[in-house]
This record gives sequence, C-alpha cells and structure tokens, in this order.
Amino acid sequence: MKVLLTGGLGYIGSHICVELLKCNYQIVVVDNLVNSSELAIKRVALITKKSLSTNIKDDSEIIFCNSDIRHRDTLRAIFNYHNIDSVIHLAGYKSISESIQNPIEYYNNNLFGSIVLIEEMMNAGVKKIIFSSSACVYGNPENVPVDESFPVDGSSNPYAHSKLIIEDMLKSIYMSNQSWSISLLRYFNPVGAHSSGLLGEDPKGIPNNLMPYIVQVAIGKRDKLKIFGDNYPTEDGTGIRDYIHVVDLAKGHLAALKFQAIENKRFDIFNLGTGKGVSVLEMVRAFERACQITIPYEIVDRRDGDIAECWASIEYVKQKIGWSALHDINKMCEDAWRWQQKNPEGYSI
Repeated sequence: MKVLLTGGLGYIGSHICVELLKCNYQIVVVDNLVNSSELAIKRVALITKKSLSTNIKDDSEIIFCNSDIRHRDTLRAIFNYHNIDSVIHLAGYKSISESIQNPIEYYNNNLFGSIVLIEEMMNAGVKKIIFSSSACVYGNPENVPVDESFPVDGSSNPYAHSKLIIEDMLKSIYMSNQSWSISLLRYFNPVGAHSSGLLGEDPKGIPNNLMPYIVQVAIGKRDKLKIFGDNYPTEDGTGIRDYIHVVDLAKGHLAALKFQAIENKRFDIFNLGTGKGVSVLEMVRAFERACQITIPYEIVDRRDGDIAECWASIEYVKQKIGWSALHDINKMCEDAWRWQQKNPEGYSI
C-alpha cells in the first residue's frame, strides 16, 4: 500500500513515516521545508533502512518531493505516477500566536492547501484521508475529560478556526459522497522524540510549547522557563494538559489507516491523547529527573485564552481502532532529552 503524507517532514510527520515504513508501507512525502528539514527524511531512511529518492517517477520505498501542496501540478503528477491508496494530511501552519498575528497567511496556507489537495484526490479517485486536527477545536471545555461528542469552538484563534473549517469541509464531502473514508484525528499535546535520538522537535525561534522550552533551558539555550500562571484551580496551581509521546501519536495514525482498510466508507473523529492530565510543574519535575538538571523557572502572568485543564477521553478510540498510548511522562522526557543532547542545534548542521 502506498500512502501520501503532506507535511511529512515535520515533527509529527517524520515519526509517522518511520511507523509506516516499519509496517512495509511505501510513502510519498510532500513538504515545502518551511518548518522542517530535508535531513529528517534522510534520517527516516537511516532508521528504517529503506530506499529514498527525490525523483517523483521512481518507485523507491520513500519518495520525497520538495513542494507546497498549493502547487496543484505537483500533486497531480504524484497521483499520476503513483497508485496512492490513502492520504495523511499533516501540512499546515500550527502556531496559535502566529495565526493571530498573520490570519490571512494561515487561512491561505491551511485552507487553500487543503482544498487543492482534496480536489486533486477527487480527480485521481483517491477517497481515503486521515486529517491532522487538534484538540484546540474544543475551545474551553466545560469539564474534563474531553470526548469526541463535546461541542467545538473555532473562534479562539485563526489556527483553531482553520482546523475546524477543514473538519467541516471533510464532513460535508462525506455527507455528499459516502464512498469516502475520512478520519479526523484530534491531537492533544505531542512531546518526546524517537528513541534513536535522530528525530525530534526542532522549533524555529522561541518555542510556543512547554516541552521544547524546557529542553532549551536544560541545554543552556535559555536562562529559565516562564510558567504562565500558578493560580489556576488545580492541585499545584499550574495548567494541566494531556501530553502524548510523539511515537504513540504516530502509531495512532497507523491504527486509523488499518481501520480504514478494514471498515472503509466511514466518517470518524478520534481523540489522540493519553487520557491523563499532567501539570506544568509535574512536567518540569519529570524532566529534571530525566536529565538530572534543575530547571530554573519564574511565574509570570497568565496568557489570554489559556485554560486551567484539558485532557482527553480515549474510550472511543480504544474501542473503535484498538489504539492507546503506551509511553508515560518519564519516557517522554527521557527521549526529548536524548534528542536535544544529540542535536543541540536541532537539524541545523
């Protein structure tokens, strides 16, 4: 089976590539390298010992195409040269703060790119897609854990709104033509890295998420961690989130892909999380244990829009596709630290 991955060289996409190749899928990866590195695909090939080519007409186990999914001709050529069975759609900008500053850029990239991709899938007769969505579409949930039936709210920021619009678009496609197989995977908070230390998170500029910020403090890139608020109604006063190891997240895509192959012509929504909440301070302590380094931090004011707690209900995804996360917070921290030690400048050489 051959799978097209859009945005497949990013943090999550590169780990999905490894899991697919380990199960003998062939992959075609499209990535414009705006927020990723070509070195990632070379390391994927190294880890999996699979053949890699940048020639779109080759039949290697890994085909990499440096292109933007808004380039219709590129997608059309891929579908013409390759018998694509399924698409995993990861391409898209993902920073909440950036989306607030540059909303048009986010809508152009995330929405227009998705429209072009889906149109070319239709032209090629490819009707299986797994979409990389986000738990941010739930907005500020009234209670936890959050299950797939909870109300959604894309009004908080353009990034969340773009995800929700794409979800609605895919649902409309399925309602108009139920020969499609569509799975929306709502990620919670991916962290960690591949156990080899060859693949990991490489944020550009100041990290927007907790784990990469902690890692950069530990390696000496930043003086201290800023914790946004310690007066939430939680046990230690800091915000609680559902952190999931990126390899577990990648395996969730594999489980969804296999489920589509068995029970196709469906529309499904799945939460990908651990079903457990971890506070900011708990994460800091876990990382200190992993690296044996004290993480200095300061408490600063809450950020607008931040919520006290959010973690997933995973009963539905466990029941339907037989997937659940295996790695705990200690493993997440150990792997993230190994990646940073081996790659202090990320993928930069």
